[in-house]
Amino acid sequence: MKYSKATNYALHTMLYLVSAAPNKPIGVQLLAERQGVSPTYLSKILTKLVKADLIESASGANGGYRLKRRQEEISFLDIIHAIEGTASLFDCTLNHSSKCLIQQEMVEAERQMERYLQNKKMSELAGKITVD
Repeated sequence: MKYSKATNYALHTMLYLVSAAPNKPIGVQLLAERQGVSPTYLSKILTKLVKADLIESASGANGGYRLKRRQEEISFLDIIHAIEGTASLFDCTLNHSSKCLIQQEMVEAERQMERYLQNKKMSELAGKITVD
């Protein structure tokens, strides 16, 4: 699992959507301004979140982005996978079989991290912040 700037923006955007107004569409301009990123760049990230069925877009004068799933269901891992995909971080570059002891340990470490991130919900953090 990788963690890029795009994932960072996606996590912060989702936290804002969960905490600010889960049912009210929020425009890309406001979301981008809150993070100091270009609306064009953030739009590409939002498109991935839409494709992952985490959010939906509403067009029109009062359009924007809002949650598609219940906020209690959205995990950190869901967001990370939406942006980065599901490829493993750990891949032994030596020509070993699947019995490579190093590979086994690294894969188990990744499984434990993914389990933690799957259980960590955005709604848990939303209760800890104040939105201005």
